[in-house]
Amino acid sequence: MHQEHPIEISKQRAKEHVRRLAQLEKQVKNDLECIEAAPRDWVPERRDGSGMIITDVVIVGAGLSGLSLAFGLRRQGIHRIRLIDAAPAGREGPWLTTARMRTLRSPKTLSGPDLGVPSLTYRAWHDAIYGEASWEALDKIERTDWVDYLAWFRLILGLPVENGVRLLSISQEQDYLRLSVERDGKPADLTCRKVVLATGLEGAGGLNIPRLIKTTLPRERWTHSGEAIDVSSLAAKRIGVVGSAASSFDWAVAALEAEAESVTVLARSQTLARTEVLDWSNFPGFLNHFADLDDISRYRFTRRMFAFKTPPTNEMFNRATAFQNCLLVTGAQIRSIAMEGNQVRIGTTAGDFFFDHLLLGTGYCVDLAQRPELAAHIDKIATWADRFTPPAGEEDNILLTYPYLGSAFELQEKIVGTLPMLANIHLFNSAAVPSLGPICNGITGLKSGIPKLVSGISRGLFAHDVEHFYQLLDSFDKLHFQPDGIGI
Repeated sequence: MHQEHPIEISKQRAKEHVRRLAQLEKQVKNDLECIEAAPRDWVPERRDGSGMIITDVVIVGAGLSGLSLAFGLRRQGIHRIRLIDAAPAGREGPWLTTARMRTLRSPKTLSGPDLGVPSLTYRAWHDAIYGEASWEALDKIERTDWVDYLAWFRLILGLPVENGVRLLSISQEQDYLRLSVERDGKPADLTCRKVVLATGLEGAGGLNIPRLIKTTLPRERWTHSGEAIDVSSLAAKRIGVVGSAASSFDWAVAALEAEAESVTVLARSQTLARTEVLDWSNFPGFLNHFADLDDISRYRFTRRMFAFKTPPTNEMFNRATAFQNCLLVTGAQIRSIAMEGNQVRIGTTAGDFFFDHLLLGTGYCVDLAQRPELAAHIDKIATWADRFTPPAGEEDNILLTYPYLGSAFELQEKIVGTLPMLANIHLFNSAAVPSLGPICNGITGLKSGIPKLVSGISRGLFAHDVEHFYQLLDSFDKLHFQPDGIGI
């Protein structure tokens, strides 16, 4: 019986792959035409003092959120947009740099940047690439597949991204904004009416580094999960992982697979977190209307959400603990850190431990003063502490330092009238959670967050030029009724 050669089978599969993807892309075009996804550009063109056209919206960050927002704005007829990202092309977001898990943590069924267009969903892309049977068998989305999907999404929609562009500062220029940027190492300026900081986990502040580690250890002795690292440098070393959330076990697996001599995970609590709070929050009532609640309700919900810790995934926990040279120590609250000879000594409530290198799974902090683009204005930005006094016994000094944002994710003035430009700076990152809910920091809330942000930006652009639109209406005389043969 004749059997086809493996190379011939591979060629046939490649042809089928191309055919299915071309069919999907045709469907995308048809779907977008059916729902009027690109209405006419209605925002009046404006120019700066040098005669250059002012961009309506600059989006800082071309990862998941930035691409989704660009698509959302286009669907509302806002076309003068620019997407900038400091990363090289194809490396936007954390997926190929600091994300170390094999799969996404979110359920595969969550919608992402598609904004309700079925042919733009990850599932549609996955079916075209791998076939429907693969989707049915899939548990979680592979991280590298997610990167490929986002690249396809960006390409099929023609979303232009300017890579190698880093935002340095924001200033007021008459009634628009001037953004000072660094483009491939050289200074440059952009002008825009609105700017959105879709800058991910670190974009609301910075890496959360425990004070003892920062002030005691040489910098080369520790690496945070938000930093890129050549994991081969961990080979044959005794590694200590600080923290026990998802990123900590991602770290542990990375180090173990890089042939570290040993990996010890130090967990402060006696038991590991088991509950993912985003699973509870994923329903329309909460995601769509959290921002409509009064301050005390938003504050209490946020405080309770923040009390939940992010558990490791079953897969990464099992992969780590399958190694005989992996040790999990619970109840290990850090009491002291010091260099002892050429080793890092950590004293904990569970005993002393010695390591060659520390990997930190300690998360991120929200602190706008750490953001260079906002640092100069920090004293004028309203925080929750400026607008809200919690009931006795419910004080949370960290939560109260978060910015108090408006309904369009915009910064607000501490004292009205001191810096009006803040109303045109929109934060679509972790800093927005207390004000608008968990709709700005991942896939789960994207379907609620992007429409709310797009609506707010559109409303602001329209309201600013309301007199212009009235004049257009007042002078509108386009001929629609012209019956044949009647001289009237």
